[in-house]
Amino acid sequence: MTAMSETEAQAGTRLPGEEGSGDRLPGARPEILRLDPGDLRYALKMGWQDFRRAPGWGLFFALIYVLGGWLVVWALTTQGQFWWTLPAAAGFPILGPFIACGLYEVSRRLSSGRALEGRAILGVIFAQKDGQIPSMAAMIVFYFLFWNFFAHMTFALFMGNVTMTNVSQSLEVFSTPPGIALLVFGTLTGAAIAALLFALTVVSLPMLLDRDIDYVTAMLTSFALVRENPVLMLGWGGFIALLLFLAMLPGFLGLFIVLPVLGHASWHLYRRAIDWPGDETPVTEP
Repeated sequence: MTAMSETEAQAGTRLPGEEGSGDRLPGARPEILRLDPGDLRYALKMGWQDFRRAPGWGLFFALIYVLGGWLVVWALTTQGQFWWTLPAAAGFPILGPFIACGLYEVSRRLSSGRALEGRAILGVIFAQKDGQIPSMAAMIVFYFLFWNFFAHMTFALFMGNVTMTNVSQSLEVFSTPPGIALLVFGTLTGAAIAALLFALTVVSLPMLLDRDIDYVTAMLTSFALVRENPVLMLGWGGFIALLLFLAMLPGFLGLFIVLPVLGHASWHLYRRAIDWPGDETPVTEP
């Protein structure tokens, strides 16, 4: 982990007071650090460690995510639109950063040795007086809705009035030239849409939890981090997408492990990646 300027990084954050995220530190101009694979390994190691230290909270927030997934599948299936569960499930990880806000607060408290107070953790999203996290959450939800709208429009553009009614017909549809074109175009554009959201949110929500800044600044800082570490960060995004995909295969049950670990890891990656002038607590080296 090296800084982009001559000043050595002093990553890490201090935690004033005992009132949860309502006592965020004043914002300042952050310094974006250059990362290496060791930083990602460190974040994952700390994510697993935090999950082991507070498994109840990890399972609780994962349960919310899993129940949401089951609800989406049930709603589409009962409406005879089972095949639309595929793009919906592919876009479901878009909501992950918002669901993980409570996990960021758990990691923040564990890092400082503070009590895991239920009221502070559960109310972390609405504890801010200026509502920056809810504003960010609204943007993420809008992005998710756009994802599903885009999937429907893309299918209509390439396939017209084709109806997906059974497995054999659907497989035949995707083996036709329009079906192949749909898969290629949908995969490439879907990956681009997901990559953009990842770049805007990879550290922005932990930053909003930690600092008194607006969500636009947080998103721009997050995007700048990905721009300065493109290969590493996009690889990290792909790794997250793969883990979430595999975790959703067994009826979303794998998310009970994957989501808490990745949520906690995101907090620690934020601490490794962003340096705030004046911080005195360095991040422990792995």
